[in-house]
Amino acid sequence: MGMDDKVFRMINQLAGRYSVLDMLMILISKKARYVFMFVLIFMWFRNDAQKKMTLNAVISAAFTLFIHTLMKCFYFKPRPFMKRRVGILIPSKMDSSFLSKHTLLTFAVSTSIFLHERVIGSVMWGLALLTGFSRIWVGHHYPSDIIRSAFIGSLTSIIIDKVTASLKIRNRKINAISFSSIDK
Repeated sequence: MGMDDKVFRMINQLAGRYSVLDMLMILISKKARYVFMFVLIFMWFRNDAQKKMTLNAVISAAFTLFIHTLMKCFYFKPRPFMKRRVGILIPSKMDSSFLSKHTLLTFAVSTSIFLHERVIGSVMWGLALLTGFSRIWVGHHYPSDIIRSAFIGSLTSIIIDKVTASLKIRNRKINAISFSSIDK
């Protein structure tokens, strides 16, 4: 049994023992995405800077969904409950365990927020960590699936942020050159 299996069993063996924690993990696993949507909608209406950050978060989420779809086409890793008896608290699809779509999306959005708003971004990162942990608790993913998904979701957001920032600088330079040639 590998480290991934050991850590999975250590976390998942608690499922079904503590009803309050089970309900909390199910709630986080199924409903946390709505908190992320609400935060993005709220930030969209605050000001132009946060509107741009929200747009980056949506673009990052779209890219992570694209990556997720590509990975599903080329790589299959059985979910923990497909290989052995595990504590499964909510029904799941019988698709690949790698990557975790919930974790990809929550980390993509929370990282996009964190890059511009440290406090709310830190809170959202905490919720993203809980989302990933809950996916192990309910028996749907291995810890390595969660760690890799968190990394890819975060990295995608960092790259999107860097690309949009460089495009913004480039557009300023082009506009400055255009306006300076008009003035002459």
